Amino acid sequence: MCRPAWRQALIEAAHLKDLARLRRVRDRIDREYARPLDVEELARAADMAAGQLGRQFRLAYGASPYAYLTARRIQRATALLRAGGLGVGEVGRVVGCATPGIFRTRFTELVGTTPDAYPRTARGPAEPVRIREASAPAPQLA
Repeated sequence: MCRPAWRQALIEAAHLKDLARLRRVRDRIDREYARPLDVEELARAADMAAGQLGRQFRLAYGASPYAYLTARRIQRATALLRAGGLGVGEVGRVVGCATPGIFRTRFTELVGTTPDAYPRTARGPAEPVRIREASAPAPQLA
């Protein structure tokens, strides 16, 4: 029979492996936010079931993969709107939002102002959309 310390080490190793897979998913979202991404494809790439990815991603980062993707897109949109030169519709397309209506709704929810008014009301440096870092506690023996 396995020693209890070995069992705990195996559980911790599996946990670290899961966190590494979640980090790869998050890094991919960060790199490819402007492309069409869906949870099923992200889960396949991470060798996880979509439901499992959703649950573990939410535990690690405090948001679902889709919510994280949306926050990343809106964060980039705020930078583009501050820089000027692009209209609201163009910014929505550049960051990968499917329709202008979805872009405006999500932007308003996350930033607190409409994308049209944002460049006029923004003061100082852009504040990032807050998403917490992976800090899920290690699993314990039951």
